[in-house]
Amino acid sequence: MNIAILSRNARLYSTARLVEAAKARGHQVRVIDPLRCYMNITSHRPSIHYKGETLDDFDAVIPRIGASITFYGTAVLRQFEMMGVYPLNESVAISRARDKLRSAQLLARKGIGLPVTGFAHSPDDINDLMTQVGGAPVVIKLLEGTQGIGVVLAETHKAAESVLQAFMGLKANIMVQEFISESKGSDLRCLVIGGKVVAAMKRQAREGEFRSNLHRGGSAALVRITPEERSTATRAARVMGLNVCGVDLLRSNHGPVVMEVNSSPGLEGIEHATNKDIASTIIEFIEKNGRPNHTKTRGKG
Repeated sequence: MNIAILSRNARLYSTARLVEAAKARGHQVRVIDPLRCYMNITSHRPSIHYKGETLDDFDAVIPRIGASITFYGTAVLRQFEMMGVYPLNESVAISRARDKLRSAQLLARKGIGLPVTGFAHSPDDINDLMTQVGGAPVVIKLLEGTQGIGVVLAETHKAAESVLQAFMGLKANIMVQEFISESKGSDLRCLVIGGKVVAAMKRQAREGEFRSNLHRGGSAALVRITPEERSTATRAARVMGLNVCGVDLLRSNHGPVVMEVNSSPGLEGIEHATNKDIASTIIEFIEKNGRPNHTKTRGKG
């Protein structure tokens, strides 16, 4: 197969591992910077151009689209879909997952466990919002944040009020969630491929920090998850429409709750923690499913 990887940096661990795994299994692979793509959008013959050449011979595309380029990156991916190229994750599913509020609403509608979550626009509604989520301490999240950036733990009502007023004053979109204290600064990252959890790790925040992201100095270790946690992760992936994703869970007193579904999960931490070749498993999935025009969103926007 001829596989394109949409990534801004070929030297990133996840991108490099996918290239290595694809070549090891006999495929041609090319890393393409989505921001250098430009598109001819027509109803008869859509095309993508890259540094002066036309990209028209790919069988599958692997999107490694960072949160900061979601809009343009998904537009490029959508153009590949219009051309009949098989996407590992579809553009509409990536856009859905990147919207934290939309994700929470979709997961809640399907009965998947979540922290109690509130959303408001007006500073006048802060007190009611805090009451709805059970009061302080609470976690306040910027909807556009990633890798733990824009996530604040407010330990008192007064602190929460100040942070919310500041964010609202900046016209930022935020949501408020109950703080799951029993998780003790840890979460579970479940890597789902093709509806199955193929690897799981426990991430532990460093001392004095409540965010367990590895980018924030957290540590990772192999973990055995429960059947309920496995089911929650696979159901969350299915609701979001993602073939490959990282589902982040917290172990709460009322069972596993989903914190986030990541449409472009990093491979470095989980490959090292579990000693599993996740990159090759992704390529194997593409081999089994990568058929021309095989996308649910083809022609539907």
